[in-house]
Amino acid sequence: MNQRSSSQIAYLSQGGRVPRGAGFTLIELLIVITVVGILLGLGVPSFRNITTSYRIAGEINGLLGDMQFARAEAIKEGQNVTICVSSDGLTCSNSPNWQTGWVVFPVVATAPTAAQNAASVLRVQAAFSSQDALVDQTSSTTTVTFNREGLINGLNAGAGALISLHDPTANTYYTRCLQISSVGSLQVTQHANNGSCS
Repeated sequence: MNQRSSSQIAYLSQGGRVPRGAGFTLIELLIVITVVGILLGLGVPSFRNITTSYRIAGEINGLLGDMQFARAEAIKEGQNVTICVSSDGLTCSNSPNWQTGWVVFPVVATAPTAAQNAASVLRVQAAFSSQDALVDQTSSTTTVTFNREGLINGLNAGAGALISLHDPTANTYYTRCLQISSVGSLQVTQHANNGSCS
């Protein structure tokens, strides 16, 4: 049985109640909501920048990886291997918009215009889910073919290509470029101060 002090008994006998633990006051609740709002206001833009950077890096590195794979396959198999813009995963497109997807396949015919059949396709990249643009701004390259020595056949008269990736706002901070030389070397670069790749 609980023992109560004489002061508590006197207080209860006068119709009072024993005070309970108090909860949050309205002012405390408003302060917490304000602090959380400030933290969200500061954190959301930073989170958006991080997710955009990761998305851009993933997209350009996806093309770089498939280019390196096509070159390695050409050397390993001793035959030409093509990577080209393709929206259906089977045939090459004349569009320079690499964001619509691409396909990697060995070239059986003399003209690398399409994969011979579905079984010969080595890799397929679907269209980007984002609104990012991945386009060769210099020579409208839609097809890159590596020969058995790892060199590129007929790419812009030996000058190479520069495929640039931009986010929907064309923010130069997110610009990335894939530089392709006629000897088959591949390199991803970031924008310079003028927004172009160096």
